[in-house]
Amino acid sequence: MHELGLVSYVAKEIQKLAEEQKLIAIESVTLEFGEVSGIVPHYLVDYWNWYRKKIPILETTELKYETLPAVTWCNSCKKEYPTIKHGKICPYCGSEETWLLKGQEMNIKEIVAE
Repeated sequence: MHELGLVSYVAKEIQKLAEEQKLIAIESVTLEFGEVSGIVPHYLVDYWNWYRKKIPILETTELKYETLPAVTWCNSCKKEYPTIKHGKICPYCGSEETWLLKGQEMNIKEIVAE
């Protein structure tokens, strides 16, 4: 249920930016988040549709999102591989000396103002 907290944070940041830039309306907001971030997209959209009604400048703002692939790094063979497909064990050398390189992040990628 951390999606509600994310929506609240994003909405407040966009509202602050809109005030600073003297924007009248925001058409869309695009978020990007990693496929192992734990974010459930339909919860995010549902919370956005509920929360945006609380902030006048966001009432008609569409939420878009992109999922970024999770990538793991192997310290043993120095190669990257897709995390979801192979998990913690490196498909190249079989090592468990690996760590998640990307795939947990969440960013505001784009804000389109009218």
